[in-house]
Amino acid sequence: MKLPDVRMENLIIREAGPADDEAIGTLLIDAFLSAYARKLPEVVYGEARRAELRAVAEKRRRATVWVAELEGRVVGTVALFRPDAEGTEAWLPNAADLRHLATDPALHGRGLSQPLLDAAEQRASEWKVDAICLHVRKGASGVARMYERRGFRRAPEGDLKLPDVELAGYVMHLPR
Repeated sequence: MKLPDVRMENLIIREAGPADDEAIGTLLIDAFLSAYARKLPEVVYGEARRAELRAVAEKRRRATVWVAELEGRVVGTVALFRPDAEGTEAWLPNAADLRHLATDPALHGRGLSQPLLDAAEQRASEWKVDAICLHVRKGASGVARMYERRGFRRAPEGDLKLPDVELAGYVMHLPR
């Protein structure tokens, strides 16, 4: 659903709670499918990947999840896993793992990802981690550029080759 013209100054960034789980899962699927349909049409999400994206309650048990809320609607999300979290994909010691950044497709290009990343980077600093690691699907060059503009650098040692996807590693070292 396309949102009407909205006032971005009313954007609220907050930690997600149980009441947000369904909205976050739906947003993740819609945002990822929409982006890949336009830019990487060969990417198909099977039911296993959709189930993983919908498993927000499980993710909240292992990570801090934020939402961007605008006029009462969840329009963005991101998750940050501690270095010792179960299932972290960070490859560096004392590094947090950033995952599942997504924004409402109707609001792409409006800067929603920036305050979500600000919140995650602030929390990583509070945790006193040395770095934030993340993965970008190979071929998703626009996503990679957005992270590079934030200060993330390509880190081939963090690449993952999974059965159904290849992911490029990126890292941002944090000041101490």
